[in-house]
Amino acid sequence: MRTKIAVLVVTLGVAALAAGCGGDDDEAASGEGPIRIGGIFDLTGPTSDVGVAYADGIKAYVDQLNSDGGVEGREIELISDDYAYEVPQAEQLYSRLKSEEVLAIQGWGTGDTEALSPQVNQDQIPYLSASYSTNVADPAETPFNFIPGMTYSDQIRVLLDYIAEQSGGEPTEVAVFHNDSPFGESPLEDGQAHVEEQGYEIGYETYAMPAEATDYASELSRAEQQGAEWIIVQNVATPSAQLAKDVQAQGIDATVLCLVYCSDEVYAELAGPAGDGTIGIFPFAAVNADAPGLERVAEAIGSEQELQQTNVHYVQGYYTMHALAEGIRSLLESGEELTGDSLRATLEELEPIDTGEVTSEFDWTEEFHAALTSSPLYELEGGQWEQIQDPVAPAGS
Repeated sequence: MRTKIAVLVVTLGVAALAAGCGGDDDEAASGEGPIRIGGIFDLTGPTSDVGVAYADGIKAYVDQLNSDGGVEGREIELISDDYAYEVPQAEQLYSRLKSEEVLAIQGWGTGDTEALSPQVNQDQIPYLSASYSTNVADPAETPFNFIPGMTYSDQIRVLLDYIAEQSGGEPTEVAVFHNDSPFGESPLEDGQAHVEEQGYEIGYETYAMPAEATDYASELSRAEQQGAEWIIVQNVATPSAQLAKDVQAQGIDATVLCLVYCSDEVYAELAGPAGDGTIGIFPFAAVNADAPGLERVAEAIGSEQELQQTNVHYVQGYYTMHALAEGIRSLLESGEELTGDSLRATLEELEPIDTGEVTSEFDWTEEFHAALTSSPLYELEGGQWEQIQDPVAPAGS
């Protein structure tokens, strides 16, 4: 990725940084210094196949923003590190970011986001996570957590609505394969409840995907005995692509449907022909989409060609940081003090953010802290994702 202006990306805990930050604190307090934002990223852990691009998108946006003069003349200083998808490491990193007096944090996983939420609320640090767990979407419970996307629960509801429509009201069976973690388990109960609430004739069974598995033959055998005609996947790209290959190898006649973290170009490449026919939910536009907002992303990464060589999670990270920056801009324009609590209130009161058709309009409210409530569906054919349905919200929402 081309770097226009260096962004401070620190391996936290380096003593030299701590020793030299006193002057920076004075500048920040006076409203003249850089605005510090924390980053907790998975760059080497089990979700790094999508986590690296996400982090790169955030960094690229900060680069681009600073090269254009920052936010109301103030640069963003991004202080980030890799936590390798380990909750204890995320907790340690959070403590260090707090000591750096960051205004807000860009987080990542579900287990760590949920574990940190009580501390985030106590410390009043707005926390925008790549986890879209509905457990941190209710501001009455988690007022400083913000979901810059569509909850996993709403995503699975949309996929179940699609299945019900495609089945024409006839009975059918759905197998939900999921990462064996809080991330994977997040939407499972809400999916079952949606089937019951909507009166769908859908059999619904769930299957954990063991983290160290090299194939999912045994799990698929059980799904075949269930009579599964549809396989919903709540996992990242690499294991999901292996699952698609196993479905093909075992000759199972079932359609695969992906939630956000296998609805991507990584899955398309790894699954190869076995991925054809997969239905994916895309809260953020694929890199080959015809969305005006992708032009800004291409400029940030360097060129249209380089954009095509990355994946949707880069776009996701870029516009997640854009949404946070818009909140900071609005707060600075208001003349209010730049604090975590004032930023929280500003994010809730922001006018919907136009992303140039990369997403539906971003809109957090005092009642709901998920910015998106609808998403289009895509289908994978010949290695390319193509949109097949306009953004849609779950039935009954």
